[in-house]
Amino acid sequence: MSIKNVRLEVMQFLEKRVDSFVDQYLIPVEEIWQPSDFLPNSESDNFLEEVKELREISKDLPYDFWVAMVGDMITEEALPTYENWLMEVEGVDNLERNSWAKWVRQWTGEENRHGDLLNKYIYLSGRVNMREVEMTSQHLINDGFDIGTGRDPYKNFVYTSFQELATYVSHNRVSQLAKGYGDKKLAKMCKMIAGDEMRHHHAYSHFVSEIFKVDPSEMMLAFEYMMKAKIVMPAHFLRESGQQIGSAFEQFSDSAQRIGVYTANDYVDIMQKLVEKWEIDKIVGLTPEAEKARDYLMKLPARMAKVSERIKIPAESHIFKWVEPARL
Repeated sequence: MSIKNVRLEVMQFLEKRVDSFVDQYLIPVEEIWQPSDFLPNSESDNFLEEVKELREISKDLPYDFWVAMVGDMITEEALPTYENWLMEVEGVDNLERNSWAKWVRQWTGEENRHGDLLNKYIYLSGRVNMREVEMTSQHLINDGFDIGTGRDPYKNFVYTSFQELATYVSHNRVSQLAKGYGDKKLAKMCKMIAGDEMRHHHAYSHFVSEIFKVDPSEMMLAFEYMMKAKIVMPAHFLRESGQQIGSAFEQFSDSAQRIGVYTANDYVDIMQKLVEKWEIDKIVGLTPEAEKARDYLMKLPARMAKVSERIKIPAESHIFKWVEPARL
């Protein structure tokens, strides 16, 4: 049987349990928080006063903080790209509306609230050039992305396990920084988003754990492949208006590292967490090739940690069209 057919067979085997995964890891629409729960109430007579308070508090947030938060928001707003990608994964059948397609749609529905909440907060703050931000969001959706997984569900689940934990780290750090600058409401917003990301991380990493039980060697090789290829961020094609694809991503990453929102050390830490979560050292029944992959994966975090120590971040902030210093 071909590797593709084995993947499909495993996905069909796991599909019988997807409804239970939905119940375990996703929250019904009527019960989960919505963006309006945390924003000034536009129906209230106090709306303008609430907006004024939000704008006053946001004045104390520094430049790199705004860049990091805008980049996070744009990343969340490119959700149509991510849903389209996942709908093409082997075993996901949107035409027949199978259980995996149901998972993707409902996961998308939860994720969609994140960009909506951050966009409204940033718009009301008055600190950001929203037209430039909106053009960047549209460019990112237009340009799409290529995360190096193809239609392979094993590789895609490694990617989403990693990326959901990375977005948890990023939003949680923004929450901590906002609290430190006195913006408790923004801190709560980002904390709620981070909580969703962690819950989604647990789901996708659970899928990988289940695959390790039935197809350990191929799952190990897929994990190795993704770690060798390196996990690219969803917004790696990020650009501002008038620029080339991907031209703004490095500068955005520098801002995030400079302020401690997401760093090279976090990348290594997430890698180590996945090795431990999936108990890579305890997987049995591996082929010789998969055993070599396991050895590589066990040693990789320590090797990457040494590399991360040599990374130097520019001291000066790149000036983005999104965030003009005169507005801050």
